[in-house]
Amino acid sequence: MQKVDMREAIRQAIDEEMARDERVFIIGEEVGYYNGPYKVTKGLLDKYGAKRVIDAPIVEGSFTGMCIGAAMTGLRPIVEFMSFNFSFLAMDQIISNAAKIHYMSGGRFSVPIVFRGPNGAAAQVSCQHSHCLESAYSNYPGLAVVAPSNAYDAKGLLKSALRFGNPVIFLECELLYNLAMEIPEEEYLIPLGKAEVKRPGTHITLISHSRMVNVCLEVASRLAEKGIEAEVVDLRTIKPLDIETIGQSVQKTHFAVVVEEGHYFAGIAGEVGFEIQDRFFDDLDAPVGRVCQKETPLPYSKVLEHATLPTVERILAQVANTLSL
Repeated sequence: MQKVDMREAIRQAIDEEMARDERVFIIGEEVGYYNGPYKVTKGLLDKYGAKRVIDAPIVEGSFTGMCIGAAMTGLRPIVEFMSFNFSFLAMDQIISNAAKIHYMSGGRFSVPIVFRGPNGAAAQVSCQHSHCLESAYSNYPGLAVVAPSNAYDAKGLLKSALRFGNPVIFLECELLYNLAMEIPEEEYLIPLGKAEVKRPGTHITLISHSRMVNVCLEVASRLAEKGIEAEVVDLRTIKPLDIETIGQSVQKTHFAVVVEEGHYFAGIAGEVGFEIQDRFFDDLDAPVGRVCQKETPLPYSKVLEHATLPTVERILAQVANTLSL
């Protein structure tokens, strides 16, 4: 075993896949000579050269479109967005081309490409750099959407994404890059579309993804002090959604709260909550609860930022409401 943070786990996944498959290359702003804006690509330029680790100009639409064309002709690009907020400038390419070419060509073209980078809030980066884009990209058929919560999952899921054969939106979290844990030194993969129970429990199910999984685990620890055992389910892959694992948990606990860093309206929590009540209504003893980012652009103020995002206290309050405590 080796202890690495998420930044290093992602770098290892990219390194291993580039060594395994010469068709894999990475492009993005500052990924080469600067070693990546978050140092995820540190050392890769020296190892693989400028033809496979490519510093791009600040024109997301252009280098995204170029990589979609490269994927259509057999290469396997990794497109790094310095922030997934900057993918707005490439959404036409991602949604109109990457997500649809396989369908529009009658299966003659595939687009084996991974779009990756930090998503959601960080520490006071304010409203133009804090969008949670999982619900937006999940709305379009043809895109898989992945959002790991720890280093182990990040490495295994990214390696699977790079072998997937179709476009993957791989959403990281800037606030998790330094989170370290032990992972195997030998190669491993985690299949897309499979959630995981991070903490077993019997009284209520907490469902989340990315950074909020760790907040839910803290909530579960706090609840355990009161004799309430919460089961924490990490979606890991948002689309395709592993409703089977979610359902098995809800059938056991009969209560559910979905936690999402994104907004309430048209969000992942709303979709997961609907799927639960649609498929497992008879197993529920109370309506599904939700805790999301409040309906406001994310403020710059640290105090207001804290008040806007899901917190341990807000989740505990929702759990109490759901359990009628």
